[in-house]
Amino acid sequence: MRTPHLIRPFLLAVAACAINGPALRAQGPDALTREVRSWERAHALGILSEFRDFLSLPNVASDSVGIRRVADTLVAMLTRRGVQARRLESPGSPPAVFGELRTPGASRTVMLYAHYDGQPVVTKDWVTAGPFSPELRDGHVERGGRMRTLEEAAAAGAAADDWRLYARSASDDKGAIISMLSALDALRAAGRAPAVNLKFFFEGEEEAGSSHIKAMLTAHRELLSADLWLFADGPRHQTGMLQLVHGARGVMGLGLTLYGPSRPLHSGHYGNWAPNPAAELTRLLASMRADDGTITIAGFDQPVRPITAEDRAAVLAMPAPDAGLRAELKMGRTESDLPLGLAILRPALNITSLSGGTGTNSIMATASATLDFRMVPDQTPAGVRALVEKHVESQGYFVVHTPPDSATLVTHPRVALLAWGGGYAGQRTPLSLPIARELHALLEQAIGAKVGRVPTLGGSLPLSEFEEVLHLPILTLPIANYDNNQHAANEHLRLGNLWDGIAVFAAVMAGLGGAR
Repeated sequence: MRTPHLIRPFLLAVAACAINGPALRAQGPDALTREVRSWERAHALGILSEFRDFLSLPNVASDSVGIRRVADTLVAMLTRRGVQARRLESPGSPPAVFGELRTPGASRTVMLYAHYDGQPVVTKDWVTAGPFSPELRDGHVERGGRMRTLEEAAAAGAAADDWRLYARSASDDKGAIISMLSALDALRAAGRAPAVNLKFFFEGEEEAGSSHIKAMLTAHRELLSADLWLFADGPRHQTGMLQLVHGARGVMGLGLTLYGPSRPLHSGHYGNWAPNPAAELTRLLASMRADDGTITIAGFDQPVRPITAEDRAAVLAMPAPDAGLRAELKMGRTESDLPLGLAILRPALNITSLSGGTGTNSIMATASATLDFRMVPDQTPAGVRALVEKHVESQGYFVVHTPPDSATLVTHPRVALLAWGGGYAGQRTPLSLPIARELHALLEQAIGAKVGRVPTLGGSLPLSEFEEVLHLPILTLPIANYDNNQHAANEHLRLGNLWDGIAVFAAVMAGLGGAR
C-alpha cells in the first residue's frame, strides 16, 4: 500500500512512528511488485474501464435476474483470461461463480473468494449519479470531491491515488474481483505464471445472509478443496495499513416487539395506568447491556473462546487509530475503555432501530426494536437465541414467535414477540498456522512494509460455514479503504487501494508456491 498517500492527515503523527511508518516503507517493494505497478500505470485506463462496466451491472442480492446477469459476466471475464469458469448451482440459491487455473508442477492450490452481490440501494440518498452509474471523483464526495474522467485518472498516475470511484459494490466486493483478475493480466504481461493452482469462488448471496452457502459448499465439496481459502472482503486497517485477518465475528438479527393497549391512548387520560410499551422496551433493552457495551445476559460470555496472548500482542502491535477516529467522528468518548482492536474481539449487542410512537401525546399499542448480535468463537446462533429468550422470560415476559392473538395478550401481563433472522457463528484461524505465517512474510517482502496480523475482523463473514463444511484454512486479505461507505449510499473505492490490491494479489499468486 502507498502508505504516505493513503494515511489521512490526522493519523500522520501516529503513522510516523507506527510499524508501517515511512522508514519501513522506504525499503520499497520487491522486483515483481515494481513490475506490476509499472504495468498498472501503463494500463490504468483499460483496468478502470472494465471496473466501470462491471459496476454498471445492478447486483442487489434480491434481484435474481440481475444477479444471474452479473454471474454470467463474471464467467466471461474469467474465461477471457484463460480460466476455466462456470456457474455453480444449488437449489434455491443464487449461483456462485467458480473458476480454475492450473499451473503445471504446482504443489499448492489457493482459492480466492469474493462476493459479487450487493446491498439494497436507495437511489435518492446518493449524492452521485446513482448506485449503478459509476462516477469518479478527485476526493471523497462528502468532502467536496469533484467529478473526473477515467482518462484524467489514467493520465494523472500516482497523483490520482486518492481519487474515488463511486458505485454500489465498488468496495464490497467488485473492486477485489477486478484486482484479482487484473493481477492475472499483470503476471501474464510480466511473463510469469502463477506459482500455485488458482481457484476462484465468487458468491452471489453474501449480502442476503448466505443462507444457502452450506448446501452449496456441501454439494461441491471436492471441487472446492484447496490448501488455503483467501477471502477478499472488508476494509483495511483505519490507518491504511495492509492487514492479514484471521477471522470474523458471526452475526444474527432479532426483531423485538412489546405490547400495550390494543389501540393508542391519550397519555394524559391514561398515563400511569395503561402499560407503556415504549417505556418497557427501554427497560428490557437496558437489562441486556451495560453502559460499556458488555452484554449482561446471564451465561452469554460462558462459551466465548479466550483470546490468546499471541492474539493480544498482535492487536497491540498495530498502529492505534482510536484518537484519530474520535476526532474524525466527533465523539467525545468511546463506549468501552478498550482500544478498538481489542473491543471487536468481544461479542456485541447492537440496537439498530427503535420505534414506539409518533411524537404525539399517546401511549402506543406496540413498541419495537431491531438488534444484531455479533458473535465470537465459540458462540453459536442457537446458543445465543436460547440465552436471550431465557433472559426475556426472566424479565416477566411471555415469549411468542408469531404475532399474538387477543387471548394471549389478555392472558399474559407482558408479551414479547421475538422474530429471529438467520445467522452464523464467528470463526478464527490461529495466528500460528504455518501457511498464515508464510503468507504474512510474503506480503511484507512484496510491499516492502510491515503488514498487520489481526485475529478478528469487526464485521461478519460466513467463515464458520466454510470451515464447518470444508475443514480448510481460511484467511482474509481486505483491500478496500476503511472510509468507503460500505453498505450505505455513496459507496466507493479509493483508486490507490485498487492499484495496491492488484499488486498484492499478484504477489500471492506468484509467491505462495515457493521462492519468488
